Amino acid sequence: MTAVAGDGARPELSAGAAVTRLGSGGPWEALYGYCRVVRAGQVAITAGCTSTVDGRVAHVGDAAAQTAQAIRIGLDALAEVGAGPADVVRTRMYVTDRMFADEVGRAHNAVFGAVRPVATMVVVAGLIDPEHLVEVELEAWLGDR
Repeated sequence: MTAVAGDGARPELSAGAAVTRLGSGGPWEALYGYCRVVRAGQVAITAGCTSTVDGRVAHVGDAAAQTAQAIRIGLDALAEVGAGPADVVRTRMYVTDRMFADEVGRAHNAVFGAVRPVATMVVVAGLIDPEHLVEVELEAWLGDR
């Protein structure tokens, strides 16, 4: 992860709470102006995570594997700001076809079944790369850490 705050080295301060912004170096972050993960006080939120690895879509045609990869990417980003899977309180899953709902949901359950965050799954017309079948967002609560 790379720091993306002010001069790139320090967290920004906002409303009395430190805000940490970290990028992954992914192909769209600098181009579109966003970070992979932001921690603002007790909350950490990821950008949408797909199965893009080293600039290429992994697991083409396999919604379950894409979901597992996207969740891993999101959890790795959350770990950079001190959050783990048990801290995840909300997930959002965007799928390109409702026929993927069951396999995406089961891949989500494999990671979060014991945690049981609130979750939303929405069918969308498409994602940034036509080979993406799913995109996942994660939100974590870190309490007093």
